[in-house]
Amino acid sequence: MNTALTMETTTEQVCCEPSERPVLNAADAQDSARILKALSDPNRLRLLSIVKAGEGGESCVCDLTEPLDLGQPTVSHHLKILVEAGLLEREKRGTWAYYSLVPGALEAASARILGL
Repeated sequence: MNTALTMETTTEQVCCEPSERPVLNAADAQDSARILKALSDPNRLRLLSIVKAGEGGESCVCDLTEPLDLGQPTVSHHLKILVEAGLLEREKRGTWAYYSLVPGALEAASARILGL
């Protein structure tokens, strides 16, 4: 006995309405990813905390190696990433570099990330 099963198919596809909410463009997505990458490392989060808590809201690079128990080249690498992400600014004074938070940078990063 040969029994054929037939399946009904519909050609009408149902789709939802496109969202009216703004979406990230490619440049904003790149910026957000760079900030998230900078913030994703525990040592970099600690550096931000140490700098923020420093006298006058700044810290000398010479004061940042001991609390993290990391070598100066490693700390400098982490600081460079935070500067490139726009979270810290660097000021050279003689032979030392001083780091401070970019005013409003953490708030702007938070708003951007939460706005995703």
